[in-house]
Amino acid sequence: MNTLIKLEITRTLRNKKFMFFSVIYPAALYLMIAGGASATEKVGDTGLTLPLIMMVSMASFGAITAVLVGNSEKIAKEREKGWVRQLRLTSLPGRGYVMAKVASAAVVSLPSILAVFAVAAIVKDVRFDAAWQWLALTAVIWAGSIVFAALGVAVGYLATGDAVRPITFIIYFGLSMLGGLWMPTAVFPQWLQDIAEWVPTHAYAALGQAIEQGGAPHLKDVAIMVAYLALFGGAAAWLYRKDTHKA
Repeated sequence: MNTLIKLEITRTLRNKKFMFFSVIYPAALYLMIAGGASATEKVGDTGLTLPLIMMVSMASFGAITAVLVGNSEKIAKEREKGWVRQLRLTSLPGRGYVMAKVASAAVVSLPSILAVFAVAAIVKDVRFDAAWQWLALTAVIWAGSIVFAALGVAVGYLATGDAVRPITFIIYFGLSMLGGLWMPTAVFPQWLQDIAEWVPTHAYAALGQAIEQGGAPHLKDVAIMVAYLALFGGAAAWLYRKDTHKA
């Protein structure tokens, strides 16, 4: 399992196109959206400025790019090419394969988070009263990406090699927009805000925003993330077993 994890990490780091979209793209989007925004004007009743809100949103967006898009496409293509079937002939347990995918995605998701933070601090002079907020933000966003890593595994076992990309991007962009990662949900109509509150990406961003406000993540958002982790993880496990029987 350790050998496969090292192989997956090496493959991921060598994929320059994937690294660009996972690490550089979210930071560039942050500059496009928040680059000219006021550093003092608060957005809605959040108590946060747009640069602060978008810092968490784009860091979350980058982490999701790494774990969702990366996992789903890799798994679907490896199933199609017979690589997964070959691995089943070895002593590698199924959980080892899944852990290798999650580990390789996590290696990329961390730099994507740090890149957005660095741009926000340098360009928009984002600062916090306490150093622990930077550490807590990094830990929460990095850990929360596991939920979407599980979703990526499920999509990878659900879709074929040809269909996985459009399916993944529909999910990816749909969750990003509805969850308020591209624009604050405060600008949504009320009926859409009510729906967005139960979307995993909204809860994901809310965890970081609570830390930016100097508090702890709300229990509702934590519970939503845990529930989605159970849902996506359960779906991934069921689809993996189904694929195994089919093979």
